[in-house]
Amino acid sequence: MIAEAVVAMEFRASAEDIGRISHAHPTYTESFKEAALAATENRALHI
Repeated sequence: MIAEAVVAMEFRASAEDIGRISHAHPTYTESFKEAALAATENRALHI
């Protein structure tokens, strides 16, 4: 999950960009996507 956050920071990805990326299910990185979706118009699926 740290690696995914570092890549997002390196490419200056926004929360919307992170939310659009495909994430493996079920993994902790999927929670990273959920947090990004919650940050953009509260569109999280599982929260």
